Amino acid sequence: MGLASHLEAGHLDVEGVAGIAVVAAAHSDGYAATGRLLSLLAALPAPTKAGERFRSDLWRSSGTPYLLPVNIKAQVLRSLAGEGTAPARQILSAVHEVTPPQRVAAGEVIGQALAESDRLPDFKTQLLGELWLRDLELTAWRVLHADRRSDDPAGRKAFLSAWTSV
Repeated sequence: MGLASHLEAGHLDVEGVAGIAVVAAAHSDGYAATGRLLSLLAALPAPTKAGERFRSDLWRSSGTPYLLPVNIKAQVLRSLAGEGTAPARQILSAVHEVTPPQRVAAGEVIGQALAESDRLPDFKTQLLGELWLRDLELTAWRVLHADRRSDDPAGRKAFLSAWTSV
């Protein structure tokens, strides 16, 4: 917003606060989507000795180690610190490389883990796993989509100008 760093909060008027809120809202979707990636990972068995079979089954069924929570977590945390969209790109790349039969098999493994941890015995495990995979893909896409706006300073300035003139 072009505010001097020495200004105190008391010097902000309603218009200044509204401007800050617009900028925060414009960038919050990327952080929210990255946080959602962590939430999805947290729904799966933790990378402990107890979750070893899950990880082994998921790797074998999907054909990629990248979908394992332990391989995604560190990069997602780096993204939350503002260090880029690499995890989202890698998630989409990994899911894209999974063949349809591998996706079905991975969905079954993930769905079984979700059914056990969330106590959802009434749902088919394949459906639960497929919904989780779709959510993972869509959330990764949201991270990338939110970030694309930050690459263009002129576009960002035009966005702010349009919203502050309303």
